[in-house]
Amino acid sequence: MVSLASLFGRDASVLYNRSFQLLLLTNLTPPLGVALISPLLNTLTGPFAVSGAKIGLLVTAFSAPSIVSIPLVGSLADRYGRKPVLVTGLLVFGVAGAAVGLTTDFHTALVFRFVQGIGFAGLTPVIVTSTGDLFQDSAEATAQGIRFATSGVTMMVFPLVAGALVAIAWQLPFFLYGISIPIALVLLLFLDEPHTRAASKDTTEQPNFRDLIAYLDTQITALLIARAVPNAFYTAFLTYNSLVIVRVLDGSPGQAGLLVATASLAHTVAATQSGRMTAYFSTRFQPLLGATLGMSVGLLFVGVAPSYPVVVLGSALVGFGFGTTLSLYRSVITSISETLRAGLVSIGSALGRVGSTFTPVLIGGGISRLSPLVGTTGAIKTAIVLLSIVGEQSPSFVCSFLTFMAILTATWESIAEYSHKYETGHLAGH
Repeated sequence: MVSLASLFGRDASVLYNRSFQLLLLTNLTPPLGVALISPLLNTLTGPFAVSGAKIGLLVTAFSAPSIVSIPLVGSLADRYGRKPVLVTGLLVFGVAGAAVGLTTDFHTALVFRFVQGIGFAGLTPVIVTSTGDLFQDSAEATAQGIRFATSGVTMMVFPLVAGALVAIAWQLPFFLYGISIPIALVLLLFLDEPHTRAASKDTTEQPNFRDLIAYLDTQITALLIARAVPNAFYTAFLTYNSLVIVRVLDGSPGQAGLLVATASLAHTVAATQSGRMTAYFSTRFQPLLGATLGMSVGLLFVGVAPSYPVVVLGSALVGFGFGTTLSLYRSVITSISETLRAGLVSIGSALGRVGSTFTPVLIGGGISRLSPLVGTTGAIKTAIVLLSIVGEQSPSFVCSFLTFMAILTATWESIAEYSHKYETGHLAGH
């Protein structure tokens, strides 16, 4: 018989925690923000009477507000608690998302998607933070991995359901967002406030946004910025894998869909094993570095692949790296400060959204510039390869930067300590 321990390691018992079970239930909804409508975008051009270029604004309208609202919502979660923010986020996310199916006016739909994006800001970052409140060390890494794995399952299952429903009526997939409403009710009734450990530690007062900004130093800031790299890689893969399959390898959209499923499966498996990985390394930076390099190599395979099996291998590497890096980044960030945990996680998530929002813009611009020189096919491959090479250097840069800052800080503290001892002794001598 297969046991939980054999699947998730020695910390599999986190699954018996009721609060964590409720957080996993909550985590079913936020991945649907983009994944649910991704296979529907071409179909939606008819009901909304817009071009294929403009229909993509349904994704942009959802993603854009998170960049600003996530840090603000994180500060509210630190100040007023996780539970109120989660319940409110679920209600806004569900109502606004379902409302898109009630209109055929494109501008009204964009407004609903914008509001839904604000609701999203109160979900994933707060779920990640609450998980950090409940567990510590390897148990927390295991829990973050399991949580992230549920996202992968959601991204595999619900788009398939949406694809079947859209054949009946284009509005039906949007009503799936409504599942967050009963989940909000369940949380309201049964979730105990996860934020319990911080109150007795860093400060007796509830932190605000100014406290969060003042807390950031160069090392923490560099770590938060590095958090955007996995999102950039994965977004590039999701956006352009179909172009590689159809235009470069003369494949079919069905084969492109299989690549996404492969990557989703790989990142689900990797996420569930992130807790085990930490046991084999002295620090979490080592597996983070390896997983980021794996994503880079995988994206490189996607860009230069001469055949479909090579693209499948690249997709698996991208997915495995994505599942590992995001689980570990979130685990590291949640361990920095208990009092400011929600705010720090929120800034990291917001920077991740920056990577997701602007990567398609940058790659699309690169393809447009390169197409006259090397053709469309060559431009697609070149742009993806360039991203993989640039992104591959980011872990080394961050590692070098953090090492330099650590040495500089230690040196400065030693000088300060020596100066203090010298002045104390000198004054005593007088």
